[in-house]
This record gives sequence, structure tokens and C-alpha cells, in this order.
Amino acid sequence: MSEWFYAEGNRQQRGPLTSDELIALFQSSRIALDTLVWRDGMPQWQALRTVADEIGLVQAPSDPPAGVDADSPAAQLPPQIPAGPYASQPPPAQPVAVPQKSLSGCAIAGIVAAVLGVGGLALIGILAAIALPAYQDYTHRAKASAAYVALAPIKTQVEEFVATNGHCPVNDDEGFLPADGYALDGISALRIGRFDNNHCGIEAELSIPGSTGLDGTLLWLDYDGDARHWECTGGADDKYLPTVCRG
Repeated sequence: MSEWFYAEGNRQQRGPLTSDELIALFQSSRIALDTLVWRDGMPQWQALRTVADEIGLVQAPSDPPAGVDADSPAAQLPPQIPAGPYASQPPPAQPVAVPQKSLSGCAIAGIVAAVLGVGGLALIGILAAIALPAYQDYTHRAKASAAYVALAPIKTQVEEFVATNGHCPVNDDEGFLPADGYALDGISALRIGRFDNNHCGIEAELSIPGSTGLDGTLLWLDYDGDARHWECTGGADDKYLPTVCRG
């Protein structure tokens, strides 16, 4: 399932969101077709209209189905409970048999409802035990992806510095901040310099409280100035990392 981000009018990024949540924002007029969106694997931000088919967004809302009467009693009231398995047979000769069958049917329905209720609670418990770890992994992965997206302006700044000066920048260079001076989402420290392979790069220390698999781990963004190409790796388990940073 893709994790989407979108940019507000002040260029502030929001997310991550599922495709359905992105569609809901459009349908509620909180975002428009020219709103910029991004997900893992996309090289750059794009207008929502360019990914409409991918996420299943229908740009022209369809008319409500005709012939539906919102006030129709048949649409609001449940059907009458049948008397029992003999409802389709001719009524018994003695009237006293009718209430006896109705009471028997109610008793059976009550027993069935009680059994289904207990079974339903057990099923909900099992599903919750399975879904909770998966949801936690998704939440941690979304926070790591948000941290990676927040590094985009720093990457551009490094590229421009290398193109102008011919060598890698460091935190003390003009235009750059100390390692602990960057207030970025999910990042506690940002070190800029040169890696052992002589490539310029960024080392970001993640700050994601509550995630033992991510908090305090590192993301490395390696920039090959000759090829003008970035490569991302990370110190955390691949299941927590953005797609582009997995080994």
C-alpha cells in the first residue's frame, strides 16, 4: 500500500496518507487537482491529476442513483420476523398454536444471537492481535518516510554547493547549520560532509520515540557528484525504511 504526502498552499508537506485518504481530501475540497503529491518511488512531486488513475480518483462525481426514496418505510424499517419454518403453510385450525410458534421462534433467535455474539467477540480479539503489530510497523515506516522526505531541500543545497565549489560542504560552511541545528520532522541531528568513498553525503540521526527499531538509527544519503545521483541506505531493519533506502 502506497504512502502519500501532499503539499499545502504554504508548501508545508502533510502525510503520510493512504490512497483512500487522499481521495477523501479531494472530495471534501481540501485539496485540488493541481495540489502537489508524492509517494515512495516517485522522482519528484507531481500534480494530483497526473496520478488520479493510479489511486482510483474519479474526477467527475457521479449523480446519485435515481428512483431511491429516502423516506420510504421499506428502506428504513427491517422486515417483519417470520413466524417460523411453518409460515408458508396454511394456518393451523386452532388459534392458540400461533402464539406458541412465535414464542418458539423468538427463543431460537435469542440463542443464535447469543452464540454469534460470543463468537464475534472472540474473532475480533484474534483479528486485533494480528493487526496491531502490522499497524505499528506501518506507523514506524511512515515516520521514517516522512524524515526522508524532509531531507529533500538539504539534498538540493548539497548539489548546488558541489556544482559551485567543486568539493563537499560541511556543517560549518556558509548556508549550512550545525548538526543539531536542523529542526526537521523525525531527525535529531544532521551531519554533512564526505564519506569514505569520497562522495559527498548526509548522515541523518532519526528521532522516533516509541520505535525501538528506528529511534537513534541512521540514514545515509550518498551523493555521486559525477553521476549526479543520490543513493540512500539505513541502519534500521528494511521493514521500517523507505523503499528507496532498503538494501
